[in-house]
Amino acid sequence: MPQSLANVLLHIVFSTKHRTPFLKTKELREGMNAYMVGTLRNIDCPSLIVNCVEDHLHCLCQYSRTITIADLIEQMKTSSSAWIKTQSPDVKNFYWQSGYGAFSVSQSNVDQVKTYIANQEEHHRKVTFQEEYREFLRRHGLEWDERYVWD
Repeated sequence: MPQSLANVLLHIVFSTKHRTPFLKTKELREGMNAYMVGTLRNIDCPSLIVNCVEDHLHCLCQYSRTITIADLIEQMKTSSSAWIKTQSPDVKNFYWQSGYGAFSVSQSNVDQVKTYIANQEEHHRKVTFQEEYREFLRRHGLEWDERYVWD
């Protein structure tokens, strides 16, 4: 009997609109992390780790063979945006940026990427989101236009 098997891992990164620090409290960040884990499980893209900081999210997940990357990201953003607006009046104007980064990760680098994602708060004491994101783009050989990458 033929089988179709895949192990495609994605490191997904996106920020809040204009990098507004909506996710200020630990409770909101932990709630968003948990909500994203559930969302990813429901669309057959189980997470290995999700971690938010005040103005952006990192996620490492297994990519399903049945969904496009664009649809995966759209479901993550739309459902979590609707959910968070019910959590506090302070986040009633919450939005994710329209863009995103999705980067392939080899199985041999999973532990390194998970550690990197887990240590985001410490990492961002030294490096801004914009500096971090530009470095991802450079490492993955992507060209970008500064006029369109930040919204």
